[in-house]
Amino acid sequence: MSELLLDEVANFIESPEDGRFEPLALRVFEYQFKHNLPYRKFCLKRAKTPQTVHSFRGIPAVPAAAFKELDLSCGRPEKIFLTSGTTQGAAKRGRHLIPDLALYHTSLKTNFAAHLLPEAHHLKMLILFASPKLMPQSSLSHMFDTIIHAFGSKGSDYFFSDQGLDSVSLTKVLQASEQSGEPVCLLGVSFAFLHFLDYCDSERLRFRLPAGSRLMDTGGYKSRMREIPREELYYRLGKVLGIPTISVVNEYGMTEMCSQFYDNVLADRFHETQRSRRKIMPHWVRTRILNPETLKEQPEGVTGILQHYDLANAGSVMALQTEDLGHRIEDGFEIVGRAKAAEARGCSLTMEEFMSIQ
Repeated sequence: MSELLLDEVANFIESPEDGRFEPLALRVFEYQFKHNLPYRKFCLKRAKTPQTVHSFRGIPAVPAAAFKELDLSCGRPEKIFLTSGTTQGAAKRGRHLIPDLALYHTSLKTNFAAHLLPEAHHLKMLILFASPKLMPQSSLSHMFDTIIHAFGSKGSDYFFSDQGLDSVSLTKVLQASEQSGEPVCLLGVSFAFLHFLDYCDSERLRFRLPAGSRLMDTGGYKSRMREIPREELYYRLGKVLGIPTISVVNEYGMTEMCSQFYDNVLADRFHETQRSRRKIMPHWVRTRILNPETLKEQPEGVTGILQHYDLANAGSVMALQTEDLGHRIEDGFEIVGRAKAAEARGCSLTMEEFMSIQ
């Protein structure tokens, strides 16, 4: 892709500038319209071109399901991420082709540091998820590996193998942290944390991790029989690990997206502000909450479908139509679930339109 445009987006991610998002979004749209053939066909079918679109809101959003059908990229990929398995089988896994990982890494590291490391220092990173050696095409594995190399202090490690979660080794590291007073950062999917909590209960283990310890939960109970409400999970984490809820940050991301969203709680505490928990949009992303049937924008507090515009997706498709449900909270939003097929009529029609271009 155009190195000049890539550099401009990266510079904007690292150095925000008021009024810069929309001009960059329109330039990225123009680039993707030119270099992403399936996307250009989709836009032309909707009579949307760089000459007729003058606001980022007018840029056509691709349904996330389209990544299961077509390779949506502006160039030869440096990396291909696959979505997790679906009920349709491995052949229907979504594919996100990323021509240049540098922009992805810039987005990831900038946003992670702002919300998990606002004090701007390294921590011992304890990963409750598979490494890229086990899951080489997982965007989440790649994300954790980038974090551990960029921000992990000595002793950072993975606690997951092809045999599953290594609760015994993790216990030893947490006990050593208690004794040394060195804070840690635990990162993983909700089901792995739940599994470890069950292990601790069975072994009658309790920790009081040092002040400054924190935890990042990425959600995810997909294909699991057991699921508990997030509030209950965080309560149990606090009771067993001694990490207060204000130091537990939920992360929301998509394989089809190069940027992530984080809860505000840890960053707010550092900046001495108090707000209700919400996902914060980084300044290079815009998220709209839309009526599931009409795709018209919803007012604050009203649940709708999430639509993201992510400049870090400059090498593929910037505008994404999800089937995630949420509602706006002032300068952020919160996720409340997934839309049922009957509730997402607008999204379904968009997908039908996209498929008709093949």
